[in-house]
This record gives sequence, C-alpha cells and structure tokens, in this order.
Amino acid sequence: MRAALYARVSTEKQDTANQIPAIEAYCAAQRFTIVHRYTDTATGSKSDRAALQQMLDDARRHRFDVLVFWSLDRLSREGVLKTLQHLHVLSASGVKWHSLQEPYIDSLGPFGPAVVGFIATIAEMERGRLQERTKAGLDRARAAGKQLGRRAVILDVMRARMMLAQGISLRSVAKNMGVSAATVAKRVGAGRIS
Repeated sequence: MRAALYARVSTEKQDTANQIPAIEAYCAAQRFTIVHRYTDTATGSKSDRAALQQMLDDARRHRFDVLVFWSLDRLSREGVLKTLQHLHVLSASGVKWHSLQEPYIDSLGPFGPAVVGFIATIAEMERGRLQERTKAGLDRARAAGKQLGRRAVILDVMRARMMLAQGISLRSVAKNMGVSAATVAKRVGAGRIS
C-alpha cells in the first residue's frame, strides 16, 4: 500500500521529531511504502495549511492509498464538522486513514466501514445543529428589529425611462442613478445591456 504521513506542530519552537519516526515505524511494520510526507507548522484550527491542502488534493488524485497521522488533533482542531469533512474527503477519494494514538480512528480494519458510517452520521447531526443555531440567530436578530438580507434597490423607473428615451445609454442611466445596468434593464424592460 502506498502511504502518506501527515504531521503538524503549532509553532516554530516545536518539531515533528516525536511524530514522524513513530509513523514511519508503523508504516514499516504494516509493509506500507511511504510515498509522501506532509508537514505543517501552523495552528490546527484553520484549513488553509499548505501541506494539509496539498495532502487533500493528492488524495483526490489517488496519489496514495492510506494516510497515517499521529493523532486527530494533529490533523485538525477545526471542530467536529470540519475534521469529519477532511476524513470524508479521504474516504470519498478511496484513501484509508489511521491515527497512531487513537486506533479506533481507523478506516483500515474490519470495522472501517462502520467507523466511516459513524463519522458520516455525526457529521450529518452536526450540520443539523449548525442549521438550527443559524436559524435561532436569525430569529433573534429579526425579533430585535434587524433587517436581514440585501437592501432593497430603489429605482425611479419613470426617470430612467425618460433618460433612455432621450438617447442616454443604459450604462450611463445606471451610473447616474447609482444602480447596476442589469437592474435598470430588468426594471425598465430595456432589454440588452449596451
């Protein structure tokens, strides 16, 4: 099996010396061939880590068969949903994964499909809770009198029609009235934007 390893530390003062040798030893014991090594020195609370993104892209391109990492918090500290989404990307790409410190976080063994199914269920529940929290926040904002959504675009249609009738271009009318040309065309029925 082609293996990739992922290691992460939060600061320059730390190093991956305790993670990488243990991951390499595990891969050797499993007779995995290490084809990629990804390491980040960055907080685990954000997804914009260069090595993480490269690893996920390579997983989508099937450049390795299994990802081995020290522990789940080394892979991600972005919260349940985002972490599960990373694992889902791996699984959906046909890549297995294994955590050295949490052997139950493993899609390699006989319980792999059950683990993936369990994680997918938790992710779905978390998405539902997120939607509920969002809806509750919107309801609270409405109750407080906040206007939600985009502001209504006010357009003096009669004035716009008069300007167009005088030969002024649609774009010039829109600029003069402080709206987009598409808004003028839609509201006045002027047809194509010129």
